[in-house]
Amino acid sequence: MLSPYLRYRLLTEDEVIAAALAHHGPDAASKFVQEVAWRTYWKGWMELRPAVWDRFLAERDAARGGDLMRAVAEAEAGATGIEGFDDWARELVQHGYLHNHARMWFASIWIFTLRLPWVLGADFFLRHLLDADPASNTLSWRWVAGLQTPGKTYLATADNIARYTAGRYRPQGLARRAVALTEPALPAACMLPLLPDGRGKPSLLLVTPEDLCPERMRIGSDVRAGLAVRGVPGWPWGAAAEAFVTGAVADAADRVEAALGCPVAVADGLEAGAVIKAASAAEAEAVVTAYAPVGPVADALDALGDLLATAGLPLVRVRRTWDERLWPSCTKGFFAFRQHLPAHMP
Repeated sequence: MLSPYLRYRLLTEDEVIAAALAHHGPDAASKFVQEVAWRTYWKGWMELRPAVWDRFLAERDAARGGDLMRAVAEAEAGATGIEGFDDWARELVQHGYLHNHARMWFASIWIFTLRLPWVLGADFFLRHLLDADPASNTLSWRWVAGLQTPGKTYLATADNIARYTAGRYRPQGLARRAVALTEPALPAACMLPLLPDGRGKPSLLLVTPEDLCPERMRIGSDVRAGLAVRGVPGWPWGAAAEAFVTGAVADAADRVEAALGCPVAVADGLEAGAVIKAASAAEAEAVVTAYAPVGPVADALDALGDLLATAGLPLVRVRRTWDERLWPSCTKGFFAFRQHLPAHMP
């Protein structure tokens, strides 16, 4: 259950890995370290291939409103009649969490048994998971569908489900084959974009759900005040996820205020007018924020940056050292990426 805290960076990958290594040693902690590193890898992989996110959004929007929407609604409500699957759908909405095995089974049944668009299943998870991460979520669904590793799919079977649920579920009528989905070729991996250094000016610190521990970053600016936002356009969280994020943002605002010794307000959404007003009240000459990787928050910050520029306020994004060092290594598969980890271990 660490994943929601890692997702919003209430805890960071490097501090969690450092704690595990210090307590257990490198041999005993190796598998745990790999699991944490997967989250870094997925983020870096999509950061170097932003077209994957753009394609997901376009396909998701195109799939909405089609003839399958009634079947999609039944699947999301847990009303398909498929043993196990229906419980997982309801559990997800109620609690915002599923075990990794259940996530894989659910995605496989959604795609290969129910034959529903994978993008709508990924969207369902993105809205409701407490740890919904655009990179991990999108790329994991792509992997199940046979898109991420072309031709390699994941097929949920009754025997496997029965085995790992201690016989609680043995759904009947599941697909016997998982034929990989196909897509046009993706663009090659790009370089990690360079960030202009606009730090040093009197600034308003903008805290978003992408990084709720900015007081432990090298911000490099004279922070006069902070504004923490709970939501961003285009990301309608379900009730459980919204409650978690709301509490996490409030906690982050209190910590930032105590650590930096400046007032931090909390806002419901990321609106240019509110940001400009807060910056003006603080006599700030810039807005500084933790870098948001590809996803809804990054999209919202792109739009915000354009609006702030018209008001003479540069939006300065600061990338964490961990990301700066490891994301450029995400050009190939995870096992190639893993070779770069030892040099960057805390």
